[in-house]
Amino acid sequence: MKKLMIGNQAVAAGLHDGGLGVVSSYPGTPSTEITEFLAKYDDLHSEWAPNEKVACEVAYGASLAGARSACAMKHVGLNVAADPLFTLSYTGVNGGMVICVADDPAMHSSQNEQDSRHYAIAAKVPMLEPADSAEAYAFAKSAFELSEKYDTPVLLRMCTRIAHSQSIVETGEPVPAVLKDYEKNPAKYIMMPGNAIKRHPVVEQRTLALQELAEDCAYNTVEMHSDEIGIITSGCSYLYVKEALGDSASILKIGMPNPLPVKLIKDFAAKVKKLYVIEELDPIIENHVRALGLEVTGKELFSLLGEFSQQTVAAAFGLAAKEFVTADSPIPARPPMMCAGCPHRGIFYTLAKNNITVHGDIGCYTLGAVPPLSALDSTLCMGASISGLHGFNAARGADAEGKTVAVIGDSTFMHSGMTGLVNVAYNATNSTVIILDNSITGMTGHQQNPTTGYNIKGDPAAKVDLEALCRALGIGRVRVVDPYDLAACETAIKEELAAEEPSVIISRRPCVLLKYVKHAPSLTVDADKCRSCKKCMKLGCPAISLKDGKAKIDTTLCVGCGVCKQLCAFDAIN
Repeated sequence: MKKLMIGNQAVAAGLHDGGLGVVSSYPGTPSTEITEFLAKYDDLHSEWAPNEKVACEVAYGASLAGARSACAMKHVGLNVAADPLFTLSYTGVNGGMVICVADDPAMHSSQNEQDSRHYAIAAKVPMLEPADSAEAYAFAKSAFELSEKYDTPVLLRMCTRIAHSQSIVETGEPVPAVLKDYEKNPAKYIMMPGNAIKRHPVVEQRTLALQELAEDCAYNTVEMHSDEIGIITSGCSYLYVKEALGDSASILKIGMPNPLPVKLIKDFAAKVKKLYVIEELDPIIENHVRALGLEVTGKELFSLLGEFSQQTVAAAFGLAAKEFVTADSPIPARPPMMCAGCPHRGIFYTLAKNNITVHGDIGCYTLGAVPPLSALDSTLCMGASISGLHGFNAARGADAEGKTVAVIGDSTFMHSGMTGLVNVAYNATNSTVIILDNSITGMTGHQQNPTTGYNIKGDPAAKVDLEALCRALGIGRVRVVDPYDLAACETAIKEELAAEEPSVIISRRPCVLLKYVKHAPSLTVDADKCRSCKKCMKLGCPAISLKDGKAKIDTTLCVGCGVCKQLCAFDAIN
């Protein structure tokens, strides 16, 4: 059957049709939809895990049990899952196991643009990289066979453009999900040093076997059109090359970036006069080609930074860029911002107003860094706000403890914030942590998490009690505030910062975009009472603007949260 699919949907369909039994993931753009689509299938087990390490370990356990398994994550999530990944390379698998990782060149929704191909090389596991949705389906489906034949987990690398663009997929007959027998094998699966030493040679021998496969496989293909120019490329860059150059250049498309072929590349290079490598981010293929002693042009023409495009490739070869539609007039800048009525806004306004140093974390609340709130001082990675706060206070002492906080979302707290809070309690800095509990995993599109009381399918599930959890982790002072109540927020923040012990403030109100949230009537501004003080504008609410010098509220956006009303000294907002 032919169907139009985004790349992530195609991966999900390929995994399902390849006989998938268990999938466990943590949401992260641009990988999230893989697991969301898999959750629609009732003939397999799907779940959201608290973090990527747990997800990878769940997939490993399912593989050990004999099921074909998968997990999905974004590139920075692979950092979290790296610990099990490297040892999984030694243990190998029972049922086939696929680890889907989605890179984000140009950092559309990420804090860095690391190249996940380095992980495949370092962990010594095969990696597949599709160039469109059809290949995403085919590669995902065949990855299980590759995994089982070579006794290895397989990395499937997506990127933002392939994950979220659509193309035609022709699906095939699904492979029935079969549970292989489980046989106890301590030498293979118990990675204590004596056993691990014996497994390392197995990994090296497997790499040699996979390199032989790379020389002649369906993943790596050659298109000979010209003996003048030869281009080695992969993934999304292949599509840019095809659109910009058409059939004017010969192409070696690498669909298996680890391990890379040797003979195939040498043979291709021998057939062309000028050899190029075009790949986004790091020169993985280029360095390999140079190590083979071949003369090649790569990063001299193509940047290490961000995404490429058809125009990028055309310009490098001195070709005129293809025409495309442009706006007749400049498009106004539209910086990212928190939604109208976002429950995080009241907390950030209060922190900024009181000149508090704020260690931020990963989620929609990172937008608290954007003017006019400009409330954040740092953002590093999932969970780092709490650990960073502790280190900051340990270094600067009592002066910092009284005017520094960490902010972290409910999902991120469950992901990797708990251990940081344990450290705060155990090593005793007077640190104040604010958990921004909006009852959902917000920025990736409203996925459930262990604090919401629902699982991936929306069925009732065990619900973590954040207050009880924080106390169990060693925090004696835990309180809950409504972020729409600015006075209560300010009182809570000042009192907890003044306390001589660690504390947690839970700012609790559900995301305004959740379907079950009932909005209050929208507010309006009485222009006669408005004194143009612009205090309401300091909230950065997209529903509030200025017209003829007076505040104006867009009633189609306003959800009646009332935060702006609390700031108006002239009773102009009602």
